Amino acid sequence: MSGSGLEEKVENMNLDERKAVEKKGCKHGQKTKKKDEQSVFPLELNPSPDFIQERIALFDQLKAEYDAKIEAMEKTPIKVTLRDGKIVDGLAWKTTPYEVATSISQGLADNTVVCKVNGEVFDLDRVLEGDCTLEFLKFEDEEGKAVFWHSSAHIMGEAMERHYGGHLCYGPPIEEGYYYDMFCDGRQVSSNDYPAIDTLTKSIVKEKQPFVRLEMTKEDLLEMFKYNEFKCRIIRNKVETPTTTVYRCGPLIDLCRGPHVRHTGKIKAMTVTKNSATYWEGNCEAESLQRIYGISFPNDKLMKEWKKFQEEAAKRDHRKLGRDHELFFFHDLSPGSCFFMPKGAHIYNTLINFIKEEYRKRGFQEVVSPNIYSTKLWETSGHWQHYSENMFSFEVEKEKYALKPMNCPGHW
Repeated sequence: MSGSGLEEKVENMNLDERKAVEKKGCKHGQKTKKKDEQSVFPLELNPSPDFIQERIALFDQLKAEYDAKIEAMEKTPIKVTLRDGKIVDGLAWKTTPYEVATSISQGLADNTVVCKVNGEVFDLDRVLEGDCTLEFLKFEDEEGKAVFWHSSAHIMGEAMERHYGGHLCYGPPIEEGYYYDMFCDGRQVSSNDYPAIDTLTKSIVKEKQPFVRLEMTKEDLLEMFKYNEFKCRIIRNKVETPTTTVYRCGPLIDLCRGPHVRHTGKIKAMTVTKNSATYWEGNCEAESLQRIYGISFPNDKLMKEWKKFQEEAAKRDHRKLGRDHELFFFHDLSPGSCFFMPKGAHIYNTLINFIKEEYRKRGFQEVVSPNIYSTKLWETSGHWQHYSENMFSFEVEKEKYALKPMNCPGHW
C-alpha cells in the first residue's frame, strides 16, 4: 500500500470514529459540545462539600492546641549561622528564618522561596528550635523551584476541590511544573474546565492565603480525612511515624510533608496546561483518576517566555514534522507506536543497516532476545522490587509476566 493510501485509510478510520461519537452524543436533537466551548458547570460549588468545613474545624482545634504548646516553650538564645559564615542571634521557638532574612534585607526576604535549616528544606515562617545553619533558596535553585511548584499544586488542588468537589490524591512537583490527581465520580475533566480553574487560582493567589503547617497524629489524620479513602490508604500504608504533617491554605488542608512558600501570593503567574486520565498509584486494576497539570512562575515575564518556548516547540513537534514530511504518523489504535510511511521506512532501514555494518567492523555479534519474561527473572534482577509499578505486566495461566524495561538482551 502506498504512503498516501495508508494515511487516507487511517484518516477514514478517524472520520468513522468521529461520526460514532457525534451519533452517540446527540440525544433528542441535542448538539455536541464544541471543543472551545466554556464549561457549563458553575465556577464554584455552592454549597461547598461538607467535608471542607469539618476538616477546617478539626484543624482549627488542633492548631490552637499546638500554638499554646509553642507559646509555653522556653525562648532560649540561639545562634543562626548563615551561608557566608555570619552569625545572627535569635530565640528558640520564636525566631523564624523569614525574620532573619528581613533583618538582612527586605529584598532578600521577598525573593526567597524557601530555606534550608541544617541542610533540610524548611518553611520560612516555621520557628527555629535551636542553634542551626541557615541557607536561603530562590526560584532559580533546584530545591527552591520544586517547593514553588509544590505550593502551586496545592493552589490548583484548592481550585479543583472548589470547582469539582472531588477527592484529591497525590499532587507533586515534577520536572516542569506539577499535577494533582483527583477521584471525581460522575464528572470528567475537560479542557473546557481550564478557564474556571485558572480563574479560581488567580483569586486564591490574590488572597495571599498563608501556608500553615501542623503536625498531627495518625489517629487525628484518619479522622480528618475519613471522607477520602485515598488519603486514608496513604496514612495507613505510607506513614511509618506516629505523627506527620498537613498544610493548610484557605479551605484546603492536605496531607503533606512540605515545606511551602509563605503564602499563595508568591505564585505570581500560573496556568493549567493539560489533563489526562490515570490510575491510583499507576495500577491499572485500581480506581480511575483525573489528573490536571499546571505550570507556574514568580513573575509574568517568565510565564511569557515559557509560553513562547512552547509555541516554538510545537512547530518542531516530531509528530507534526513526521506527517508533514510523509515520514511517519501516529494513531489512537496503537498509542505511542509509529506508523512508518515509505520515506520514513527508507530512513529507518538505512540507519539499521548502518549500525549493523558498524557492529561487524568492530567485531560484535548480534543476538535476538525475547521482550517478555516471567516476573521470576525481574525479581532476581531487582527490577521488580524497584520498578514494578512502571512496568507493563499481565497474567497468563496464573503466572505473571512483564515487558522487558531495558534494551540489554536477556541472554545468559
